[in-house]
Amino acid sequence: MTTLNPLTFNAPEMAARLAALSPAELDGLDFGVIGFDAETIVTQYNVYEAEAAGLSPERVMGHPLFTVVAPCMNNFLVAQRFEDAEANAEPLDATIDYVLTLRMRPIKVALRLLAEPGHTFRYVLVYRPS
Repeated sequence: MTTLNPLTFNAPEMAARLAALSPAELDGLDFGVIGFDAETIVTQYNVYEAEAAGLSPERVMGHPLFTVVAPCMNNFLVAQRFEDAEANAEPLDATIDYVLTLRMRPIKVALRLLAEPGHTFRYVLVYRPS
C-alpha cells in the first residue's frame, strides 16, 4: 500500500495539487490557503486561515482579495506579481517573507504566491511559524 505524503507549504507543483483538493481537504492543511480567480474574487478560503486571521469565510468569500479582504497585500510585493505573471503569461511560484498588518498586530509570515497561465485559480498561501 502506498501512502501519500501530506501536502506541505513547500510542496512542488502546489497550484495543481491545491486545485485538485476538496474543501474538506483544504481545511485539513496546516497553513492558510486563499484561492482567487482572475478578477481577484476569493473563491477558496480554508479553516486554518480563517482562524489565524480572525476573518470568517462569510467575510472573505466572494470579495476582492487585494481591495476588500487584504488591502495590506495590494502592493508590488504581492498583488503586482500576480498582475505581471498574468500579463506575461508566465507561471508564478514565489515565497516571500512578509508582515501582515491588517486588523491585527503585525505578524511575520511567509507567503507563497502561486499562479499558472490558463488555470482558473491563483493562490496566496500563508505560513505562520510557531
